[in-house]
Amino acid sequence: MSAGRVLVLGGTAEARRLAAALVAASVPVTSSLAGRVSRPRLPAGEVRIGGFGGPDGLARWLREQLVVAIVESTPPFAERISASALAASAHAGVPLLRLQRPGWSERRGDRWEWVDDLDQAAAAVARLGSRVLLTTGRQGLAAFAGVQQAWFLIRCVEPPDPPLPSRHSVLLDRGPYTVEGELALIDGHRIDLVVTKDSGGAHTQAKLDAARLRDLPVIVVRRPPRPDAPTVGTPREALEWALGRSLAGAVPQACTTYPSP
Repeated sequence: MSAGRVLVLGGTAEARRLAAALVAASVPVTSSLAGRVSRPRLPAGEVRIGGFGGPDGLARWLREQLVVAIVESTPPFAERISASALAASAHAGVPLLRLQRPGWSERRGDRWEWVDDLDQAAAAVARLGSRVLLTTGRQGLAAFAGVQQAWFLIRCVEPPDPPLPSRHSVLLDRGPYTVEGELALIDGHRIDLVVTKDSGGAHTQAKLDAARLRDLPVIVVRRPPRPDAPTVGTPREALEWALGRSLAGAVPQACTTYPSP
């Protein structure tokens, strides 16, 4: 019997950890990446880059590839793929589990202001700081283009597209980061405000620890609502679920009958 194939909708560190564990367990796995980063960190196993053509295209691909389970572990702000994956799961009759890292929680000494979107974050900048570490990614930076009162250090993995704030510098970098490194960045650029999304996880949490140590305000964009789906918070839980679905959907190995000599 051959274990059934698992599709991991990835793009996160958790997705890479899950893919590696599935490969180690001899489970066929395909990881799907959106393709927004030119040099992504590739997971173990088969990798597919690019979209499927909406829910119908994804459902068709699931049937063609005999996929028995989907684990959606996309970044917390990729709400479109969440809706598409859930619809495709229903259309193709393939069970789906969401692997979603927990969001960040405030600690003693934090000075956070929560907002619902990037437009609200941009509106709050003028009254909270004048030299901003902007770490919301390269998507949606147009929301800050009209902010004239502040200078922005825009940190992202890929060069951002305009429009951008008139006063800014771009720092191309990729986590994980350290508290010491973030403190040096804050001090070196005289940062007095941090703007981020509630991405969660340890890879980029150091900026929050550094902001706390420097008593800096932080604007945090809340996660958008996502369609209801069974959800776990760790790769280990997702692995147990995926193994169960994969073995339940095992495909008999083809047998070849040879004529007697």
